[in-house]
Amino acid sequence: MTAPSSILITPIHVGDLLAEGEVMPIYVHVIDHPDARVLVDTGMTELHPAVADLDPRLHPLTEEGFDLDTVDMVVNTHLHFDHCGGNKLFTGRPIYVQRQELDDARSEDEYTIRDWVDPPGVRYVPVDGEFELLPGLRLLPAPGHTRGTQIVVVDTGERPLIVAGDTAVWFGELDKPSTPGQLLIRALNPELVWLSHVHEPWRPAR
Repeated sequence: MTAPSSILITPIHVGDLLAEGEVMPIYVHVIDHPDARVLVDTGMTELHPAVADLDPRLHPLTEEGFDLDTVDMVVNTHLHFDHCGGNKLFTGRPIYVQRQELDDARSEDEYTIRDWVDPPGVRYVPVDGEFELLPGLRLLPAPGHTRGTQIVVVDTGERPLIVAGDTAVWFGELDKPSTPGQLLIRALNPELVWLSHVHEPWRPAR
């Protein structure tokens, strides 16, 4: 189903990590759909000893002047710590995640910060494969970064827009795709792809 033309995707810079000497931004994405406001990933809201070596510098949603109450639902592309650390801010609202991802985050050692996955009051909606979240807004499994990674596809009626989390961490991984998730994104022939750790969206070469 085609998404309404009035849909809007807004990136919000919620922090930075230091990875291999390079500053890596952390973005979450707000999708304003006529039927609901969707937040894709939740960033981090606090420091944790397990990731101190990444020297996190945080600007959480709670400090961005962002009205948490305007969010109707949350999508986690996956459950690594820098994507689910703010889930606790959205208790009572549905958080959509692939069932494979939720199972792995709850069972595999050193996968994530488990307390951030299951804080009190968080309500997950496990998804198995493709799922229509709203008219024109689909969740698609895109394994590679993790087995349960998913992307959000906005079907605009022309070429789609995609919020891809860490399906690709930098543009080169989409320029020369290798994982099933990266190959899926290229096969969808998107207009723009928003990533979690890059300041600007990726655009395919013409």
